[in-house]
Amino acid sequence: MRVFAYCLLLSLPAFAGQKDAATDVVVYGATSSGIAAAIQVARMGRSVVIVDPGTHLGGLTTGGLGWTDIGNKQVIGGIAREFYRNIKAKYDNPSAWKEQTREEYFKLRHAEIAAQDDAMWTFEPHLAMDVYREMLAQYKIPVHMKSRLDLRPGKGVVLNSGRIAVIVMEDGTRYAGKMFIDATYEGDLMARAGVKYTYGREANATYGESYNGVEAEHRHQHQFPDGLHVSPYIKPGDPASGLLPGIDPKGPGVRGEGDRRIQTYCFRMCMTNAPENRLPIEKPAGYNERDHELLLRYAESGQYHSPSSKWDPLPNKKTDTNNHGAVSTDYIGMNYDYPEGDYATRDRIIKQHELYTRGYLWTLQNNPRVPKPIQDWYRQWGLPKDEFLENNHFPTQLYIREARRMVSDVVMTEHYVTGKERAKDSVGMGAYGMDSHNVQRYITPGGWVRNEGNIQVGGFSPYPISYKSIVPRRGEAANLFVPVCLSASHIAYGSIRMEPVFMILGESAATAAVLAIQKGVAVQDVDYPELRKHLLAQKQILEAKIEARGGTLDPKKLEGTVVDDSKANKTGDWQVSRANQPYVGDGYLHDGNARDGKASVTFHADVPAPGMYLVRILYPKNANRATNVPVTLGCEGGAIEKRINQREETAWLGPCRVDKSLTVTVKNQGTDGYVVVDGLQLKAAH
Repeated sequence: MRVFAYCLLLSLPAFAGQKDAATDVVVYGATSSGIAAAIQVARMGRSVVIVDPGTHLGGLTTGGLGWTDIGNKQVIGGIAREFYRNIKAKYDNPSAWKEQTREEYFKLRHAEIAAQDDAMWTFEPHLAMDVYREMLAQYKIPVHMKSRLDLRPGKGVVLNSGRIAVIVMEDGTRYAGKMFIDATYEGDLMARAGVKYTYGREANATYGESYNGVEAEHRHQHQFPDGLHVSPYIKPGDPASGLLPGIDPKGPGVRGEGDRRIQTYCFRMCMTNAPENRLPIEKPAGYNERDHELLLRYAESGQYHSPSSKWDPLPNKKTDTNNHGAVSTDYIGMNYDYPEGDYATRDRIIKQHELYTRGYLWTLQNNPRVPKPIQDWYRQWGLPKDEFLENNHFPTQLYIREARRMVSDVVMTEHYVTGKERAKDSVGMGAYGMDSHNVQRYITPGGWVRNEGNIQVGGFSPYPISYKSIVPRRGEAANLFVPVCLSASHIAYGSIRMEPVFMILGESAATAAVLAIQKGVAVQDVDYPELRKHLLAQKQILEAKIEARGGTLDPKKLEGTVVDDSKANKTGDWQVSRANQPYVGDGYLHDGNARDGKASVTFHADVPAPGMYLVRILYPKNANRATNVPVTLGCEGGAIEKRINQREETAWLGPCRVDKSLTVTVKNQGTDGYVVVDGLQLKAAH
């Protein structure tokens, strides 16, 4: 009965027969952020409506990203954590497990501790949709889909004395409100309201940053391995034959300079290998093998990445399949027109991405140029019968990693992310590493293809996000909040742009909107101390002291001496992760699958007495790890060189003679997967 009532609610015409019927808060965008915002407005006793230009409720959270990009779950509070707790409640019911048991799933993930968490961070898309629908239905919140803002010049938004009075849809429907929240990935309402914004990459010089702009020298991952020469030309080695699709002849640009290139989009694919629930991958209409020629050359090279990389397991034998490797689901360079595009332009880009992705999967499963072991691995997967029924089981939400970004009185930059600056008006916390996917493919001076734009920088603590970054500059749109396309530089946005953070910022925006209505003030004049008091009462996390052990693996319970990776000396680019458990401290390091020999970690450990010792490198094992990680033990009798297989449990190395202290170095030279370092354990050899 509840589901029927909700579906009926979605189908009602907006304010039928009324003109400019006023609502306290109008939320434009039925994303995770928009849903959290609407729920909070309703909880504070105010009227609210959600208007969305598309057909998909829940944005990326229900659109395939079931392997939540968390950063640090300790800083996820409020409605966001409530959502993930509701997910857990669903999976606590044995009836939710159709293809495997709960115990089998967590054993597959090597995450026994995560199974005891108060929330669940991995889920099937349809189950997330059910949770959102139930949360909205509880407050009878109207949701109007397929209602697109009029993007014609001079249309779409009616301003009155610097405030939004009405927003107007393509079909003429008008929504009047006291406050507005733009919760879309695109920021159309923000743009139509005359708010200052940007898109693309700023130059490093703009905000004194280090990782913005062109970064061809930073090839952290999603890259052709060093030494692998793949021709960018239709006829290999022949520039006269023309370039393959998606390669920019003008790239890469000058290091550190800005451009209008957009980090690549993809679909987060939900796949399954459960025979009874699996649909075959069919050759899509419009398929062109040339679109996948780089993929075929990469597969033929013998240096293709591990196929299982980023096929992250979801319950019931499903996956959240994300981009990985030099050529994957990211459709590089094909989205530049999206942020400023009209609906026809965006629809074309979305369809091109779907065609590319379907063709990518079909190629890997069927093209005879794909080596048989790779082909056989991919052939086990298909689309789930019980997901995305409205779109032939294909995800309905393109991963808009970045589009427009507001430019406000505070711009969140890498200085805030890394803790060099600190926002004093926190409305939530970011915790993920600075993560930008590639923006282009270019030709090296030697005539080979390379990717550019992928940046993965971590190793910092959670940081507060400024209230001023989610409201326009003073003098602009005095009743508008922008919790998704917030004010941030390209590289800082790469850390903030996570679905739980969008939910957190949506809830905070909604709280501030109601306070602004109550006090009759502009959004720029909301009293922050009062807002803070409300947010804390809602169990939002505004700053946090992170537990030293991360709640996973206690070094005090391990035999001998343990040195955490945070105490080691590091060279090269290492990223902090918490995706696999158990681990020591607040996460572990990985090298981004760089395989370039430029990353190393060196431990120094004192021993209580001279003698023979055994050593092991701590890491959570996974199928995407390297099998040949080089480790050097600096023993008294001479260095011992070892190779360890990180797809298996940690093994003891040695024995090694140590008089006072031991130096142990881990490198990523010539490795065949991710190199992971969580700590060093040292014990006496008996």
